[in-house]
Amino acid sequence: MPHQQLIKQLPFLRRFARALLGSQKAGDAMVQETLKAIIDGKVPIRTEFSPRVALYRAFHEVWSHQPADGGAAMRADQRLQQLGATSRVALLLTAMEGFSFAEASSILATSLDDVERMVVAAQAEIDAQLATRVLIIEDEWVIALDLKTLVTELGHEVVGVAPTHSAALDLAKQGDFGLVLADIQLADGSSGIDAVSDILESFNVPVIFITAFPDRLLTGERPEPTYLITKPFLSENVKATIAQALFFHEARSEAPAARIA
Repeated sequence: MPHQQLIKQLPFLRRFARALLGSQKAGDAMVQETLKAIIDGKVPIRTEFSPRVALYRAFHEVWSHQPADGGAAMRADQRLQQLGATSRVALLLTAMEGFSFAEASSILATSLDDVERMVVAAQAEIDAQLATRVLIIEDEWVIALDLKTLVTELGHEVVGVAPTHSAALDLAKQGDFGLVLADIQLADGSSGIDAVSDILESFNVPVIFITAFPDRLLTGERPEPTYLITKPFLSENVKATIAQALFFHEARSEAPAARIA
């Protein structure tokens, strides 16, 4: 299989790895381990699969043989003991990465029934998560309404929708929110990335970015978002990404939230 076909899939594998492992550093390191294993011939690229499925399968083989550490993954597993690691992978593959259940079964080297069972189990545990409050930064009101509806259906509360950088900071000043969903380009030409950067100077919360052009952010050349939803998005995509962001984030009750001056 030509390596150029695999290289085209790397931005999406990095996105998946970061969501799975909870940080850009850990995700990118695991992708590098996968590429090294492929080059060294330790992990095969299965030519009977499409390039994307073959690459993700190689990644899963490398990841599944890594020893558990005491980092974020361990703390997350302690918070959600009922949700197995492979179930999280199955959910992310199907909901966030858009693989069919059949493709996910090929990546995980398991049966179709097992994939369906794992996805159902993961989603059930996600639905049981403690609700949080969500700040939405989005200038397209139809999309904002869709996000608000999805977030509410998950049992969370929306503190407000901000279409601009300044409106986002005004909402953030009220505090008491545990998640940010942010578009990148806002109504007045301002940047959702800048708004999030200002918010994170005072608040320790997970952030999920939303964009129609994920390839522009997933270049590997600069700090990039750990959690990224591509427009147009599916409800399952949003649910899985929110769950993963909350899954890995440190408990918000450890310190009172600061306020933006």
